[in-house]
Amino acid sequence: MLKATDIAFRYDNGPWILDGTSFTLGPGEVVGLPGPSGQGKSTLAKILAGYLTAQRGSVTYNLGPLPCNTFNPVQLLFQHPEMAINPRWKLKDVIAEGHTPDIKTLELLNIDPRWLSRYPHELSGGELQRLALARAMTPQTRFLIADEMTAMLDPNTQALIWDAVLGWAKSRNVGVLAISHDPHLLGRISNRIDTMFEKANEPDDVVERMRPAA
Repeated sequence: MLKATDIAFRYDNGPWILDGTSFTLGPGEVVGLPGPSGQGKSTLAKILAGYLTAQRGSVTYNLGPLPCNTFNPVQLLFQHPEMAINPRWKLKDVIAEGHTPDIKTLELLNIDPRWLSRYPHELSGGELQRLALARAMTPQTRFLIADEMTAMLDPNTQALIWDAVLGWAKSRNVGVLAISHDPHLLGRISNRIDTMFEKANEPDDVVERMRPAA
């Protein structure tokens, strides 16, 4: 179980981006998280994955703290994969940071093995995202957070990536948090939708916090 309890966070002395935020993701769940930009979705994703530390509240992994100085079982994928990839490394070295994916994983993501001998700038955004995903899809990964992972990709590549992720996650009981502005995507892939970041825009409505995906 990945759980955030009463999280509060702000950058420096700025306004509170998150305040009293709680969230739970269970093994094998696919939870959709919609909402407008600037509401704190990406900040929450970074806190859940250990990239940021909340000023108040706690994040627990299986009732304990996130592991330190070892492989992180909570993997985070960004909209722009180049942000998380060393541009000076060949992609075979980038992949080796996490683990060496087997041929089945490369085939699942339609990755040409020749890409591994290239540098990041030699690949398209979709190709680079697939390699970033292959790096994250390790045997030790228990939760995957996809922050607008396929937002900039064409529909065919988007479908390929999500079909691969969902099949892999189901086979390994991996929990997935999908952050997206696309309600149709979230409705298609999610078991349930968490509307915590939509409430601010609907003051006159009673919004159900958790609802099943369509």
